[in-house]
Amino acid sequence: MSYILSIDQSTQSTKALLFDQKGNIVKRVDKKHKQIINEQGYVSHDPIEIYKNTIAAVKELINTSNINNKEIKALGICNQRETTLIWDDEGKPLADAVVWQCSRASEIVKRYEEYKEEIYDITGLVLSPYFPASKMRWLIENVKPKGKYYFGTMDTWLIYCLTNKISYKTDATNASRTQLFDIHTGNWSERLCNLFGIDLNSLPEVCDSNSCFGYTDFEGYLETKIPIYAVLGDSHAALYGQGCHKEGQVKTTLGTGSSIMMNIGHEYRKSSNGLTTSLAWKIDGVTEYVFEGNINYAGAVISWIQNDLGLIKDPNETITAINNSNAEDETVLVPAFSGLSAPYWNEDVRAMFYGMSRTTKKNELIKAAVESIAYQITDVLNAMAGDSGIALSEVKTDGGPSKNAYLMQFLSDMARTTVLVSAQEELSAIGVAYLAGITAGIYRKEEIFAQREYGIYRRKMEIDTWKKHMDRWYNALQTLIK
Repeated sequence: MSYILSIDQSTQSTKALLFDQKGNIVKRVDKKHKQIINEQGYVSHDPIEIYKNTIAAVKELINTSNINNKEIKALGICNQRETTLIWDDEGKPLADAVVWQCSRASEIVKRYEEYKEEIYDITGLVLSPYFPASKMRWLIENVKPKGKYYFGTMDTWLIYCLTNKISYKTDATNASRTQLFDIHTGNWSERLCNLFGIDLNSLPEVCDSNSCFGYTDFEGYLETKIPIYAVLGDSHAALYGQGCHKEGQVKTTLGTGSSIMMNIGHEYRKSSNGLTTSLAWKIDGVTEYVFEGNINYAGAVISWIQNDLGLIKDPNETITAINNSNAEDETVLVPAFSGLSAPYWNEDVRAMFYGMSRTTKKNELIKAAVESIAYQITDVLNAMAGDSGIALSEVKTDGGPSKNAYLMQFLSDMARTTVLVSAQEELSAIGVAYLAGITAGIYRKEEIFAQREYGIYRRKMEIDTWKKHMDRWYNALQTLIK
């Protein structure tokens, strides 16, 4: 038997998954890490904690799987994107990682406002503190590193640590999300590195997504070192795992935030509707592109009403609350806790409940929170349809919140399209495991992707009711943005 190991380093936890030679998940182990939020609202992660959790998760996975670790043939890594780290020549972090959600670099971004069109033309990305370039500038100014130092996203940090500081690499998908990468040439942009004051020597080597990124034995735990044969940002990995390999295919991954992606083929295309253009992947030297829209608060909205407001004790309670809510209530939540991302890109607005009446109670607030996820995704899907000229007949979904039947039906109704919910979970981990397995010769692409199964949601809402919902949402947005 041959096995593929997959590491999914996400915002909330690090997951280690074992896949058999048929592409089935044999076992999964999760290790949560602390969400560090200070009084200024800065969101950080401890890089050492995450690396230790990675090692611990892999060891527990293998120990409880009753396999010979010599049968593990390759490793794939997917990661939370845009989260930015800095470390020294000894591999010691010089600061906690700046999480993708964190907008601490907002003031820095304002310095580059006059260059936003040039930045967009080079990178395909809207100027925003969401992306690592401004985060790196913030770290330089606040950490004031001396001597040799390294920047990287979480994939680069894990590769560097797992290979005992031998390999300092990233893949093209993660590089394309830094706002320092020339999406046309496939190289770091000297112009943008100079503009942001980032030393090119402090950035990793950019490789194809199915390169050999180095070898690891997990600090001597494996008897034989295995190759790291695939690296993808988590959203790209989910796109690959969903089998969206053709132009016009769309997926949305629902996690803490949400990444909505449309495969647009082999040619770069510019968005006119507030989307970014990134690499889908670069495999065997061939680049494919995507339109992408990101929202900051998807599953995080559910966490907020659970952990901070105390309205629910478990995400499953949302269904009961919605069923018991007043169908005539007009409350809308705009979850702009750190501003609005795609397609609006407004960092200055903040969240609000809109349209409450005296009869609005807990259940109505819960319903508004769940519906806010679908409204945000719908705006991105509409932007994609406008940019691509392609009518979206279906959208593939994955991630924890996709289990919420009300949310998926509401998304289908608002977006006026069919929603396909993957029967398989962990699409990011699946995508990178499949790519690693194909690279290692364990899987055949046509066979491994023939196993897709989906739950199907089709729109049911009458057009007049749909219009009322969308009018409420846009009225709420206009109140914030005016």
